[in-house]
Amino acid sequence: MTDQVSWLLELAVKPGELDNAKAVLAEMVESAREEHGALIYQWSVSTDGSAIHIFERYADSAAVMTHLTTFGEKFAQRFLATVDPTRFVVYGEPNQEAKAALTAFGPAYMTPMGGFGG
Repeated sequence: MTDQVSWLLELAVKPGELDNAKAVLAEMVESAREEHGALIYQWSVSTDGSAIHIFERYADSAAVMTHLTTFGEKFAQRFLATVDPTRFVVYGEPNQEAKAALTAFGPAYMTPMGGFGG
């Protein structure tokens, strides 16, 4: 098995907040580029601009913790003023520290069962 942890976060964009969400997201992407262990950081928006999906993958739980610390310190307040989380699914096997840090987002955990890929 791999130590990688990934997630899909689905968000509802608050009315009139799409441009503000995009501005914060641009900053978050640049910040994540600098994080050791951030492997994938992709954002998608629905055609009508009402929903955003975020797919992120990290090398391990330590990289998850680095990302969550940065998110909390620099972006959480501004970002969560623009969106409401609607679904959060975590893949992989994060350690207890990472699970505790993710609890605020109400995650559902999916345990690896098979397949291939890095």
